Amino acid sequence: MSDKATIRRGAAPRHKRPVTQPPRRGATARPSRAAAAAAALPITVPVEKMKTGLRWLGVVGAVVLAGVGLGYAGVPAMAGHALGDALGAAGLVVKRVEITGLKHMDRLTVYSAALDQETMAMPLVDLSAIREKLLRYGWIADARVSRRLPDTLLVDIVERTPAAIWQNQGKLMLVDGGGVPLEPVRFDHMPDLPLVVGPDANMQVAALTRLIQAAPSLKAMWSGATWVGGRRWDVHFQSGETLALPEGEAEAHAAITKFARMDQAASLLGRGFLRFDMRVPGKIYARTAAEPGKVAAPIAPPASEAPPIPPPGATAPRDAT
Repeated sequence: MSDKATIRRGAAPRHKRPVTQPPRRGATARPSRAAAAAAALPITVPVEKMKTGLRWLGVVGAVVLAGVGLGYAGVPAMAGHALGDALGAAGLVVKRVEITGLKHMDRLTVYSAALDQETMAMPLVDLSAIREKLLRYGWIADARVSRRLPDTLLVDIVERTPAAIWQNQGKLMLVDGGGVPLEPVRFDHMPDLPLVVGPDANMQVAALTRLIQAAPSLKAMWSGATWVGGRRWDVHFQSGETLALPEGEAEAHAAITKFARMDQAASLLGRGFLRFDMRVPGKIYARTAAEPGKVAAPIAPPASEAPPIPPPGATAPRDAT
């Protein structure tokens, strides 16, 4: 037999395992691919914040898994209680409520609606229920409720805008442009807004606003308007007159535009008239006495047409009979 080793037919040659040499003293180990990729990212996260985020993520994940397990076991109520207890013990409970958007409504009312919960555990707070409670208040047109972990509820309020004061059955109520009642108003603290009087007059605020805009020269003289019979407006002026407008928005716009032109030409307001009636198309009627048969006070002529003042001691002329 020869001294040389022979390879048996059909067998694969054996390979020697590579020998791993320990790093030489003073040499730096080469980083792994994942570490190198992470180091290349332009992100710097403070270590404490990263630890805090991972801790909360771990707590929430563990509790959610526990709740899912109990739910699959057929005990959803137990799962809810377990979630609440675990999250409360972990510190995920409501401690603060931040409110934005409030201008008129009482802040304590919003706090009360946000904190009226069966549990204060953050993930179990019913955000939809809070929003529904808030939308029951007239001042609130919309509300957005969200969480900010670990312990804060965020409530963003969209308030309605006051547009008029509604007087009905001896009570005053602040309303918005759609007629939604906002809050009662005291007679001695009335804001500078149009006054609408009568049943369902609050639902006609938008139409009245358009009517006021149709006659801008009369806007400073308006004191209010009465919705008559659910059909038309009686407009009241600060100088004491009332203007009866016809039915229909287009007809009322045409009548008040015509009245505004007449007032600019002849100064109808403030001259002793009590009521103007424009309900008949193409005609205007005026009344100067509050009671039938009562002598109306004379209408003062314009300053340019006033008679000269007689000298002292002169006798005033008698009226012709």
